[in-house]
Amino acid sequence: MELNQWAFVGVFFVLAWAFPLAPIVLNRLVAPSRPNKIKTDIYECGVETVGDAWGQMKVQYYLYAIIFLVFDIEMVFLFPWAVAYGAIGMSAYLAGAVFILLLLEGLLYAWRKGALEWT
Repeated sequence: MELNQWAFVGVFFVLAWAFPLAPIVLNRLVAPSRPNKIKTDIYECGVETVGDAWGQMKVQYYLYAIIFLVFDIEMVFLFPWAVAYGAIGMSAYLAGAVFILLLLEGLLYAWRKGALEWT
C-alpha cells in the first residue's frame, strides 16, 4: 500500500520535469532555424533605436517597490491577528507586538536612509 503512494509521488515528480522540458525539446526538433540579419536584429516597439539604447534606471524605484511589498504583506499577517484579537492569549499578543515593532524599526531605518525620498 505504501509503495503505491510513493509511486504516485514519483509520477508527479516525473511529470513536473516532463511538462516544462517537452516544449523546449520539441522546439529544438521541429522548429526551423534559418537565422538572418533581419531576424537577429534588435527590435523594440517597431522603432529603430537611435543612439545608445542603454538607459540607467534609479535603484530607488526598486527600493520603493520592495518597501511597499513588505508593508503590504504585513497586512496579510496582521489581519487574522486583528480579527482574533479578543480570543488570543498573551503570548500571541506579544508575538504580534514584536512583529509590529520590527516592522516599525524597518520603516524608521528606511526613512533615515532616505529610501522614501522621491528625488
